[in-house]
Amino acid sequence: MFIHVFLTGPPGVGKTTLVQKACEALVSSGVGVEGFYTEEVREGGRRVGFDVVTVSGERGHLSRIRDVAGSSHGRREHTVGQYVVDLPSFENLALPLFRNAGPSEGGSRKVFIIDEIGKMELFSQPFIRAVRQTLGSSSCTVLGTIPIPKGKPLGLVEEVRSSRDVKVFTVTKENRNALLQDILETLQTCLKCTT
Repeated sequence: MFIHVFLTGPPGVGKTTLVQKACEALVSSGVGVEGFYTEEVREGGRRVGFDVVTVSGERGHLSRIRDVAGSSHGRREHTVGQYVVDLPSFENLALPLFRNAGPSEGGSRKVFIIDEIGKMELFSQPFIRAVRQTLGSSSCTVLGTIPIPKGKPLGLVEEVRSSRDVKVFTVTKENRNALLQDILETLQTCLKCTT
């Protein structure tokens, strides 16, 4: 039996859009949803970085292109390609959400969104610990995203991918519109089997 659902696929294929659509459907069917997703930030038509956006609509920086981010003032910089990761901003917004991952007041299970477990987010050790703890407890069902394998394997990503508790859907341009129903059905089963 699966407890968690993760989406994988190439960048820009529509993983976050699917997560957002699943969120809307879950909320309208009365399921509690917590967590965060990652959104592109564009200025003048070009991507300048990524923001972390909570399900409740709070927003904070995840990363910015170096010329937009400014200098690091002597701090150790974490970079992915041309992006400088704003670790304090990410941790301040994302980490407190994990405290609400347990069942809601009535004892009904929630779906907890983690979009995504990627290179930028994995610079944060407290994030890695929080993800492991959340995946290891059966107090909620996680709907998350992970990148497709490329280059050096990312430890936590491979743990998720190979976990017996996780159902992984691969998103493609061809199947992304049809997948939503499968994802929702799998999540509903996950929520039932662990109450």
